[in-house]
Amino acid sequence: MDRRVFATILRGDVLSFLALVREDGGIINQTVPGSSNTILHLTARFGHVGLAAEILKLWPEMVAAENERMETPLHEACREGRLDIVRLLVETDPWVVYKVNRDDESVLFVACERGKLDVVKQLLNYPWLLMLEMDGVTTSLHVAAFAGHTEIVKELVPAHRKFAWKKDLDGQDKIVKELIAARQEFAWKKDLDEHTPLHLSCSKGHFEITRELLKLDPDLSCLQDKEGRTPLHWAAIKGRINIIDEMLSLSLEPAEMVTKHGETILHLGVKNNQYELVRYLTERLDITRLVNKPDNDGNTILHLATSGKLTTMVTYLLKLGINVNAINSKGYTALDVVETDASNSGALVILPALQEAGAKRCDQLPPFSQELLPIPDDNTCIPSSWPKRAPESPYQHHRKRQRLRREKQIDLQTEGLRNARKTIIVVAVLIATVTFAAGINPPGGFSQYNGKSLVGKKTSFKVFMVCNIVALFLSLGIVIFLVSIIPFRRKTMMKLLMVTHKVMWLSISFLTAAYIAAIWTIMPRGRGMVWVLAAVVAVGGGCTLAIFIGLGMLLARHWLRKLEWRRKKGKNESPHSSISRVEEMQMAKRGSHESTSNSDLDSSDKGGYHLY
Repeated sequence: MDRRVFATILRGDVLSFLALVREDGGIINQTVPGSSNTILHLTARFGHVGLAAEILKLWPEMVAAENERMETPLHEACREGRLDIVRLLVETDPWVVYKVNRDDESVLFVACERGKLDVVKQLLNYPWLLMLEMDGVTTSLHVAAFAGHTEIVKELVPAHRKFAWKKDLDGQDKIVKELIAARQEFAWKKDLDEHTPLHLSCSKGHFEITRELLKLDPDLSCLQDKEGRTPLHWAAIKGRINIIDEMLSLSLEPAEMVTKHGETILHLGVKNNQYELVRYLTERLDITRLVNKPDNDGNTILHLATSGKLTTMVTYLLKLGINVNAINSKGYTALDVVETDASNSGALVILPALQEAGAKRCDQLPPFSQELLPIPDDNTCIPSSWPKRAPESPYQHHRKRQRLRREKQIDLQTEGLRNARKTIIVVAVLIATVTFAAGINPPGGFSQYNGKSLVGKKTSFKVFMVCNIVALFLSLGIVIFLVSIIPFRRKTMMKLLMVTHKVMWLSISFLTAAYIAAIWTIMPRGRGMVWVLAAVVAVGGGCTLAIFIGLGMLLARHWLRKLEWRRKKGKNESPHSSISRVEEMQMAKRGSHESTSNSDLDSSDKGGYHLY
């Protein structure tokens, strides 16, 4: 677009514009590079009514011109709230009102998105605009509710009713029925995530908009999105207590609904650490029976609070008389969940509080305990015709407890292996950094004339360079190896760590040798200095040797335990059907590990660690 034309439109100078038109009639074809906006698009955006009127007199067809987003000048006028230009454009061509852009957004949509109330009122004189949006995904009511434009929502909600009343005076019953039905559907319309306008207003905390939508239809509070969340659930996630109070004052039914993951309103409140909301729900409303309700993973709200290390939340829930020994689908109680990360500062506070409330680990619960049983719903009834479950034998109960304990041990071991993998990567990167820095800044310095090392011919310097280069590339190999291979099995991870662990020790050894060679290169010659250097090497080597000896002893003990475990396992491979009742009771009492198959895990059980 010509700079003079753009400057004239920016000022809204009608006389200068007409002079330019007389000079060059091809102005109509000029557009803004990159957006394809015409001169009428720019005039509508800046709000120059007189200039827009002159343009439409010369080229009336420009009212329907489209830019690269398929937007007409009316879209620009509605987005900027230019009411006079909106009226001018609609009078020129009423059908331009029903054009949508590339994203299927109508002129009403863009006006609602920007909160241009006067323009919205003008456009609602064309009620078929709302009918047009029913075929789209997101409506004007969605964007107005999301942005918090309360007055626009109040205009949109009864818009169909006003138009239906006007048409009823003319006797057009068919149109009346269609628009009354559309009025309800407009508020029930769902976007791609299956959110209604009420979902969006509740999540954003727009109280007045929520009240208006509930007045239109209270049943909107029970609609669910893709995850099965109702507007009440979204209000709980964001901690909107005033909105929850308004919704539950109409009906307590939404409070009973759960998501696709079996989460109640309390689950979502605890998971998002909405302490005040949880207090409000448990103290002001009669939903205490939801306190012990598990989700699809068997987690109660106490499991979630302990998992998130929510100290204040856990302390409050314990005062409610919650079942502290409920077991989830993994076989964990709340105490088990805390102990998986007992080093956390929050866990140090939660742990004694749970123990004081009587919480136990899963392997500490007595057999046939009522605490092990799932909590039935109020609507659940068990027919008397159902067969009764046979009581578990002591051996079966022992196997069940052993399995739960074992799953917990495997989880802890797998987490330890992951942490070891991360540690090796960090150490390898550190070695690579140090060796790289030493390689480009070697000991002895450089010559100012040719840039060569001053001590490059010394044997110790050559030893330094070789060891430094080997340490650098070994550490880089470890990093590439660990980053490129992501193991998902415990044995595979063990083998991977064994290889990289040995390579890391080799890299550290070469780094140590490079350091000693560098010190030897730069140390001044003399009998006394040689003895000093020898003493330093002796002390450092002695400490390193002591570490290797200690690790070797631990590794030997680990291997001996593995051999002993395998020997015992070989002696007890007879089937359980041949075990007498007395032996069964003795086995349950001993708590032996003969039935397991993980030699590393079981042989390391007493020490709490194993070497690789």
